[in-house]
Amino acid sequence: MKKHLLLLCCLLATTTCVYAQNRYQVVITEIMADPAPIVGLPNNEWIELKNTGTTPVNLAGWRLGDLTGISGPMPQYMLASGSYVIICTGNAVTALSAFGATLAVTSFPSLDNETDQLFIRSANGTTMHAVNYQSNWYNNELKKEGGWTLEMIDPVQPCSGKENWKASTSATGGTPGTVNSVNGSLTTQPAPAVTHSYTTGTNQVTIVFNQPVDSSSGATLTNYSVTGNNITRALTLPPLFNQVQLTLAEPLTEATIYTISVSGVINCSGKVITAQQVQTGLASAAMAQDLVINEILFRPRPNGYDYAELYNRSKKIIDLSKILLANRNTAGNIDNIKSVSQQPVYIFPGDYVVVTENADNLALNYLVKAPSKVMVIPALPSYPNTGGTVVLVNEQGAVVDEVAYSNKWHFPLIDNDEGVALERIDPDQPSQSAQNWHSAASTAGFGTPTYRNSQYKSVETGKGSISISPTVFSPDGDGFNDITSISYNLPQNGFVANITIFDAAGRPVKNLVRNATTSTSGYWNWNGLNDKNNPLPIGTYIILSEFFNLQGKKQVYKNTVVLARPL
Repeated sequence: MKKHLLLLCCLLATTTCVYAQNRYQVVITEIMADPAPIVGLPNNEWIELKNTGTTPVNLAGWRLGDLTGISGPMPQYMLASGSYVIICTGNAVTALSAFGATLAVTSFPSLDNETDQLFIRSANGTTMHAVNYQSNWYNNELKKEGGWTLEMIDPVQPCSGKENWKASTSATGGTPGTVNSVNGSLTTQPAPAVTHSYTTGTNQVTIVFNQPVDSSSGATLTNYSVTGNNITRALTLPPLFNQVQLTLAEPLTEATIYTISVSGVINCSGKVITAQQVQTGLASAAMAQDLVINEILFRPRPNGYDYAELYNRSKKIIDLSKILLANRNTAGNIDNIKSVSQQPVYIFPGDYVVVTENADNLALNYLVKAPSKVMVIPALPSYPNTGGTVVLVNEQGAVVDEVAYSNKWHFPLIDNDEGVALERIDPDQPSQSAQNWHSAASTAGFGTPTYRNSQYKSVETGKGSISISPTVFSPDGDGFNDITSISYNLPQNGFVANITIFDAAGRPVKNLVRNATTSTSGYWNWNGLNDKNNPLPIGTYIILSEFFNLQGKKQVYKNTVVLARPL
């Protein structure tokens, strides 16, 4: 009987009754953060809410907030099951009311174009839904420049992030107050995963997940363990509920890396995290040469983006939110300072981190072995194609590392340095030495973001070697020994390779490699075809491998291989 009276009270929309809600019953389904240039909607910022539940919700006293503030209370309004409402500032109500039900709030948050963290809070202070949107969620370079909304695809999957949002496909630029133009169902939502961890005190550790998690599950102590310590408390943090703060029984020790094991945590859809581990520890301030610039791409391919790779050569744990990238202006002063991360993210000893504007584009152009080590920022400092300065500074403004690079540092025999990264040869050698930089190897795809450089110095000092495997191959398409591999190991970097294949009579039949920059090790494959892509006859072939550098060093190897039968 009590439930029915509450429902009746809400249906009458009295000022004294607010029907009890569950988290995610009302969710943010559309965001207009950048209304100009106008496509077809008014030049106003707004958000849209939807009631995904089966009962009405009285929005009286609800508030909208972001990282910089919170609005005044919403007026009395009954949001029916399955219905939408537009929330905006008072001077936008008249224009937006033409599209659907509209509510005005005082102190409507100013929505940032690039990224912002929005949340809606019920009258009793409960965070009902939060969205940490970013401009790359548009997945459309034109639409993210303004006039188009971000629309949620599946409102019943509110825990999803980027994969559940797209740029509106409506001809007007958005669908305020109605079903979204991209409305659909997410057939699969991944289980939560741990992205990183950071400390907020000597005995407090925060674990960051890639999506919101169930509050109760996140606060279950048995879902976590920390090496050498005990956990006394776990708390799932609002408003996004994608972070869990652990309180430890004993304080952490400096210069010690701890491992946190996580299992059993579920998201709001009931998906369970697989057992995972993440490192943490107490961060220390970065001083000169603790963190070094390790790789620079300053002339990307068309539609590509610059990047800078950082390497932690110290024994410290360094917080990237306290590191800034910059350049120098024409007067020689440090300029265009950009934060590497807005949130605490650690780089551990011996780790690499790449800073760029577009992670997806980076992965299209290069092998990215550790995607989690890519830091995306809205805009890098300017790094010109012919030469410039990359500067790292700490939060005190002190220079941690600096490289005044030049395109003349590229290997002279490279015809086109477009898309070719400059790699540091030895992290322990001077940053400003041109001899300590080299073009990334062609065999490594001209760039090695997030892992060891192709031109990293070789510890070996031997004479080098070439190996052929298999020495008998049969390129007949049966999937067995269809190709042979020519593998090399060189005593140092900076060599250029030429590989020529001769028949038994000494006639050249295949120029396999011409003037290829190399790392200290790598390989090439041969499929038994000649230069005209015609199959060669069975027989013995000689592989002549020549390596040389600009200092006059040259190494020549002759190997034989047997082509057992034709294609």
